[in-house]
Amino acid sequence: MGRNRKIDVWTFVSLGLLLLFGLFLIYPLVNLLRESVYSNGAFTLDAFRKFFSKSYYYGSILNSAKIALTVTVVSLLLGIPFAYFYSFFRMKGKKFLFVLVLLSTMSAPFIGAYSWILLMGNSGLITNFLKTLGLPSFSIYGFGGIVLVQSLKLFPLVVIYMNGAFRDIDNSLLEAAESMNCSGVKRFFKVIMSLTMPTILAAALLVFMRSFADFGTPVLIGRGYSTFPVLIYNQYLGENGADYHFASAISVIAVVVTAVIFIIQKVSTNKFKFTISALHPVQPKETKGIRGILMHVFTYFLVSIAMLPQLYVINMSFRNYNNSILRPGYSLINYQKAMEKNLIRSITNTLSISFITLAVIILIAVLIAYLVVRRSNLMNNTIDVISMLPYIMPGGVIGIALIISFSKSPFYLTGTIMIMVIALAIRRMPFTSRSATAAMMKISESIEEAALSLGASKFTAFTKITIPMMSSGIISGAVLSWVSVITEMSSGVILYNNRTITLTLSTYAAINNGTYGVAAVFATITTIFTVICLALYLKLTKMEDVRL
Repeated sequence: MGRNRKIDVWTFVSLGLLLLFGLFLIYPLVNLLRESVYSNGAFTLDAFRKFFSKSYYYGSILNSAKIALTVTVVSLLLGIPFAYFYSFFRMKGKKFLFVLVLLSTMSAPFIGAYSWILLMGNSGLITNFLKTLGLPSFSIYGFGGIVLVQSLKLFPLVVIYMNGAFRDIDNSLLEAAESMNCSGVKRFFKVIMSLTMPTILAAALLVFMRSFADFGTPVLIGRGYSTFPVLIYNQYLGENGADYHFASAISVIAVVVTAVIFIIQKVSTNKFKFTISALHPVQPKETKGIRGILMHVFTYFLVSIAMLPQLYVINMSFRNYNNSILRPGYSLINYQKAMEKNLIRSITNTLSISFITLAVIILIAVLIAYLVVRRSNLMNNTIDVISMLPYIMPGGVIGIALIISFSKSPFYLTGTIMIMVIALAIRRMPFTSRSATAAMMKISESIEEAALSLGASKFTAFTKITIPMMSSGIISGAVLSWVSVITEMSSGVILYNNRTITLTLSTYAAINNGTYGVAAVFATITTIFTVICLALYLKLTKMEDVRL
């Protein structure tokens, strides 16, 4: 049927989107690949040979994979029981607990790393306290620290995913299992885990990808433990200037590695693919006795530890003394210093870049959703696949690709707000496009046909009928995209300059300069924006099984 459709406005929309993605995604990636195999105009694989000839380079892949795998396992071990207790039992303060879980996962990843430096760094609050007691302290630097910070940041993603999966389980299946003497722990592993395996794999992939691509945490607390994203950034800068050739080769390897991981997950998920409908949803039970106490202790202690870094950073932004809450003195001195360090410019840039990016994301995501669902054909499905490519790419890869492509005429964009918007829109498009597509699938095509039969044009039916009906999906995806945009660091750290600096990048710069109080101010304001996003999300969606 797609071949019989007449050329109309939607055909030109498809061609326009294809052109946009071709110019700002495919063209940069092709240039990245070309830069990796060409040096001084000659084809060469010397950059790849250099990478695989030194353990320092190829070892970074193994380090990142080791961290990501460990973080994934830890996040699943923490998140699945948390979600199980939350979904199957009546927890005290359930709504409050859910808000804390969302807030934990919506904050910027590097803020957690920075906070734990203040708490457990060489002169951290907890470190000094343990020293006074003569007790050994845990070093936040290196492999263990990265795993701790990332696990506390990412386990809430597992909670959110599994909460939705547990709510989809039909209670009659659990009752049938119990009638066959399959109850308690046995029922959990044999029935509940089997029914939610597709979601477990999806959550595991998301955690793995985010951990693998995280730049902020390892660059702050890695201390010599080299990871792939940090290696890409360091080699891009180079000791003697930007080394695009070698940085491009590493970036290509990064894309290949993440693509392989993504394919493995997809193949694994297909083996567990099935449909489940909760005609009789699980009714939460009362928590009684010691079991109830342990459930509450586990969930509230875990989310408190996850929230501790953010609360401590906010406190430190008002302190007169770095790394101490034991000495007296609260003031706005750090905020005054931040005003001298581009605070207003950082806020202005953050808001302007994020809102422009969000507008671009919403517009394109809605168009993609309509094309994929209502006008499915080879070209539109190709657009959908291309738009999802950044999902498996570290931010640094996209940043380097854009610099290589747009640092000379006729497309000189390096150092401008526009290139920041392009990078962020490309990276965060999948969040909103998936959410919008899911919302579009729930809208019956007969509703639009009824509008057409009453004399409305296709464009009018789309703008007046379809978009309002899919607004909840658009809003939920857009809010989550906006949070990820204002907390983005891995691509921005490559693309920014003093004129385009944002709150997250100002935080990073302040930490590098050792002005921790000023860094706390930038991080606090970023957290405030995150809380505002969360409040909007909860008010507009009223859902607890969000998809990030």
